[in-house]
Amino acid sequence: MRLYIGSVFVIAALPKIASPYDFALSVATYQILPLSAVNLFAIVVPWLELSAGMLLIAGFWTRPAALIASALMVMFIVALSIALAKGLDINCGCFASSDAADEIGYRTLFRDFSWLVLSIFLLFFDNGRIGLDGFLQRRLQNV
Repeated sequence: MRLYIGSVFVIAALPKIASPYDFALSVATYQILPLSAVNLFAIVVPWLELSAGMLLIAGFWTRPAALIASALMVMFIVALSIALAKGLDINCGCFASSDAADEIGYRTLFRDFSWLVLSIFLLFFDNGRIGLDGFLQRRLQNV
């Protein structure tokens, strides 16, 4: 589960980091943030996604990474819900795709809720045994 959610975040972050301008345009189409905050958001959020994803994959600082992933998912769900309530016909921007298959809808919302549930599960139930957290803990016990 940790590898899956971590991979989702890494895969989502890389195109946004490579093309922050395109991601900023996607963020602006949601019409939620003031334009003065869009660029900062478009630069910071992909790096948070990448960091959380890589930490989850490595199993290092697992619970803090799962907390960041959960918080990001809540933020994405709120943004999607607001856009759907406004009746906006826009692309998700989730994976920096301009593909029509990436349009927002209730399916996108369900997908994000599923990822939120998995992230929360990791937050509360992944004890880090399998990963760097567990490895470091075993090393410290043997010293």
